[in-house]
Amino acid sequence: MTSSTREHIAARLAVDLPVAVRDQAIVPFLQPQISVSTREVIGVEVLSRWTHPELGVIPPAVFIPIAEETGAIHGLGRLMLRACCRVGAFWQQRSQPLDVAVNVAPSQLATETFYAEVREELADSGIDPHRLTVEVTEATVIDDPVVTAGRLDRLRDLGVVVSIDDFGAGHSSLRRVTDLRATELKLDRKLVAEAATEKLAQAAIEFAHRRGMRTVGEGVETKEQLARLQRLGCDRAQGYLIAKPVSETRFSGWMRETVGV
Repeated sequence: MTSSTREHIAARLAVDLPVAVRDQAIVPFLQPQISVSTREVIGVEVLSRWTHPELGVIPPAVFIPIAEETGAIHGLGRLMLRACCRVGAFWQQRSQPLDVAVNVAPSQLATETFYAEVREELADSGIDPHRLTVEVTEATVIDDPVVTAGRLDRLRDLGVVVSIDDFGAGHSSLRRVTDLRATELKLDRKLVAEAATEKLAQAAIEFAHRRGMRTVGEGVETKEQLARLQRLGCDRAQGYLIAKPVSETRFSGWMRETVGV
């Protein structure tokens, strides 16, 4: 693909993305989390997926930056937040409560609107706030961590979990955790994938547990990786070994087959 073709596609996506958000053409996919010690399904992450009518499947790594650049991230974020709370309320009503997690972009955290939206979606859905996790990626810059932490404090006061996603993949890892007063640490797949990084993973898990935080290992693809997380005392695991992200309907089918609900 030539550079001019890539630029043309990017320009096309920048025009089409806000429309896709408006029309709710970007849909939630769900990927479960399990307890490492019991293998019980205890949570799910809500991930956004976009199939363009002409260009086909557009990876999140492509359309999320475009959403940031165009400002569509705020509408997209609200869409996924609403889906996340809806999913949590659905399983709560079925007496199979699951923790539900959604990714939050730095530009969302920078506005008071986001925090009001979280409170509104919690109230509208009826989900227990303790079941909601907002994931802040470790690899992106937050312009004013002090102000952001203060705003996140109000969500934590409601019971919402604040998670540092992709821990170990970016910059200022420990500073991000302490600055934002996070309550969950999600280990990047690089720390999970190789035995060579076991000491780093162990240090991260021990650091989190000393601070009273729960830990999640993401990108788990093999039984060996899951066993390593268990040996290191990681609380939760997520990845293709457990299940790939699927639509809400297919996730319900997976839960019937796996859990019997």
